[in-house]
Amino acid sequence: MASSLFRAKTVEQSVRETREPGHRLRRDLSALDLVVFGVGVIIGTGIFVLTGRVAREYAGPAVAVSFAIAGIVCALAALCYAEFASTVPVAGSAYTFSYATLGELPAWIIGWDLILEMALGAAVVAVGWSGYFTSLLETLGIDLPPTFAGEDARFNIPAVCIVALVTFILVAGVKISSRVNGIMVLVKVAVVLLVIVAGAFSIKLANYRPFIPPAVSTEEVEGIRAPLVQLLFGMTPVAFGWLGVFSAVAIVFFAFIGFDVVATTAEEAHRPQRDLPIGILGSLGICTLLYVLVSLVVVGMQHYSDLSESAPLADAFRAVGQPFFAGLISVGAIFGLTTVVLILLLGQSRVFFAMSRDRLLPESLARVHPRFGTPARSTILMGTIVALLAGFIPLSALAELVNIGTLFAFVVVSLGVMVLRRTRPDLPRSFRTPWVPVVPILSVLACVFVMLNLPAETWIRFIIWMLLGSVIYFAYGRRHSRLARSSSPDGKSVI
Repeated sequence: MASSLFRAKTVEQSVRETREPGHRLRRDLSALDLVVFGVGVIIGTGIFVLTGRVAREYAGPAVAVSFAIAGIVCALAALCYAEFASTVPVAGSAYTFSYATLGELPAWIIGWDLILEMALGAAVVAVGWSGYFTSLLETLGIDLPPTFAGEDARFNIPAVCIVALVTFILVAGVKISSRVNGIMVLVKVAVVLLVIVAGAFSIKLANYRPFIPPAVSTEEVEGIRAPLVQLLFGMTPVAFGWLGVFSAVAIVFFAFIGFDVVATTAEEAHRPQRDLPIGILGSLGICTLLYVLVSLVVVGMQHYSDLSESAPLADAFRAVGQPFFAGLISVGAIFGLTTVVLILLLGQSRVFFAMSRDRLLPESLARVHPRFGTPARSTILMGTIVALLAGFIPLSALAELVNIGTLFAFVVVSLGVMVLRRTRPDLPRSFRTPWVPVVPILSVLACVFVMLNLPAETWIRFIIWMLLGSVIYFAYGRRHSRLARSSSPDGKSVI
């Protein structure tokens, strides 16, 4: 039994399966498309929402340091992703990489983990989109009933509508999705640059003092809401100070999820060996720089204790008497959050598609639409699930679950690079992670450190989710997987 749990697909087998009739995706994406996809999904909630909350509750003006540290942690993982994505150019991202190095059970765990990351992440962002959209309508004199709009709505109609819209776009074709995304990314990057330039003229140096506020005990981080590392080592739960800065890293990490989504489009890139490393590393570098600059400007415009948690950028401009810029930022936020929902659903449908093609999930979900060349069934199914989550459940409190899922995937990919270097040194690698094993080890240590700074209750929820996934694997996936059938003499499922 143990051997069947860690049976692995060869890289050659994974690539060969991408050419099967009915399961072949179209190669429509260039390196620029991938960079734009990465920027599109990364720039969103982090800039438009999280900056205010994290500065107020955890780090003060040093939120810029938290963004920089999170960017460095992601960069270490991105170097590992770039090697894997160019070496194994197959849809599925970390799931596919794990199948080729660690075996079927670890691959299932990562695939299940990515479902948590992308589906829940898309639902969280859709709820945030609803808030900005409702606010914009209010400025136009249109008030939506709170029962049907906003995070506390019984049924969040705007959130459901935006998920339905992007699902339709994704089914229509990845090139169309790329063009729509490109237009919206252009708008929101212009808004971000506007924030940096216009806001710089309203900075008050006094707002930066103290840059790292002294640590204080707070109810926000008591009990199981405290970072796990503080509980493990008997530290007094605090906000601010350096412990607050590190706790903030674990939260703003949500702002960086997405560069790994670029890897899920490996089968749809023109030249994956060249385009994927450019897309992954290029988008991450651009977004890290923008995050640091924007956070420095915002905390300089308005004292961190006065920042809004729901719309910090727009409200900061209102506070300094520039409502025109505040309105533009609200429009940019709507565009920005739309692209995040779109690309998270894109990545999620590709992971689901890859798992179904391997028959760990029903194979019928891996059928490609004969006209559009997209995994339409997987896309529609995941779009429906995300729409229901966004419509019925206020998910902002669960955003940390997305972070821990992402970090766990980063750990596995970093380990996988070292494993594949040892087991398959003969594979052609158009991009090689530098200083192996130093960079992968640093990536693992950095990701684990950030995970330990997440609240203990997030770990509890994550463990429950993983246990549920294990039940599904042993009840269905292990017996129906493609490798299980191929290992049986009669081609039937084996236990």
